[in-house]
Amino acid sequence: MRMLLLLLAVAAFSVKANPPKNLILVTIDGVRWQEVFNGADAALLDSDFSKHKETLKAAYWRGSAQARRQALMPFFWETIATQGSYMGDRNQGSNMRVANPWYFSYPGYSEMVTGVVDEQINSNDKFPNPQRSFLEYLKDQPGYEAPPAVFASWDVFPAIFNRERSGLYINAGFETAEGKQTPAQIQFLNQLQTQIPSPWDSVRLDAFTYHYSKDYLLRQKPRVMMLALGEPDDFAHDGNYDEYLHGIHRADSLIADLWATLQSTPGYKDNTLMMVTTDHGRGQGVADWQHHSSRQALAKKSPEALAHFPEGILGSEQIWLAAIGPGIKAQGLLRPEKEPTQAQIAATALTLLGEDPNKFNAQAAAPIKELMP
Repeated sequence: MRMLLLLLAVAAFSVKANPPKNLILVTIDGVRWQEVFNGADAALLDSDFSKHKETLKAAYWRGSAQARRQALMPFFWETIATQGSYMGDRNQGSNMRVANPWYFSYPGYSEMVTGVVDEQINSNDKFPNPQRSFLEYLKDQPGYEAPPAVFASWDVFPAIFNRERSGLYINAGFETAEGKQTPAQIQFLNQLQTQIPSPWDSVRLDAFTYHYSKDYLLRQKPRVMMLALGEPDDFAHDGNYDEYLHGIHRADSLIADLWATLQSTPGYKDNTLMMVTTDHGRGQGVADWQHHSSRQALAKKSPEALAHFPEGILGSEQIWLAAIGPGIKAQGLLRPEKEPTQAQIAATALTLLGEDPNKFNAQAAAPIKELMP
């Protein structure tokens, strides 16, 4: 019995003493849990929001929710779901939500990376975040000499991470990658970004964001990086369900390439944790799927919308999370007893890296216990 207890103690210590050395946090802006867990929405496929119905159905419509979701996000369901853990499928009693009272992007991303809800962060304006992110904290810790980096399609991220104060490397919006050692392929990417128009003035196409991040990953070898993809949210706001689905599918393929890159690169192979999530949900039906905001947010920024949505955009507080890599058991769907919040992601990431989240911020929300080793 003593020997058994000793072996168990050694095993427990080895898990804690040998956490993954690297972490990649990936976000896909504004992706509903409904599409992640059920695939394409029949009502929206048959609505005016779908312009090329037959093409869209051929690509993503299948006879079961399981087949539809796999057609939409094959890497998520073939790899992450089978080798890791995930939550947020409300049809299966697995819930997750934002803790902030606003239900849109800047408050969501701030909550996610700082672990706290600052109700003064109540707009998407580019004001420097007074709260410190866990990436900023790690930058000054031993062992993180290659500083954490942030790559984002949305141009508000330098403010979300308070670039001037944090000193993090951030490439966001339509920024290029500059430097004396910039390789020829990235110089070409810089040029290409100016020649391929984005549909929006504040969000670039995700392919540019991803390839900037991949080059940085391979050349600079950061232990922690955030990749924030943005297309699905903006296509949804445009009322373009075709491209909303295509954007989710493209994001899944980029994440697949990222994981393959990690697993073929020394130092990252079998030594990197990846977390994938979103910043907010969306409306639940044809009438409101384009939008996301709480009643409080609508009253502040669009009071006229309360005539149509008196309770706010129901469902836009509902989010999801998946994780894969060392320290994450292959548990598949998790059903936490207490609904986790977005604010717990920061402490979860730090704990899985073997760091003490209390040293980062004693006020940060606790780790999600169901994801702990």
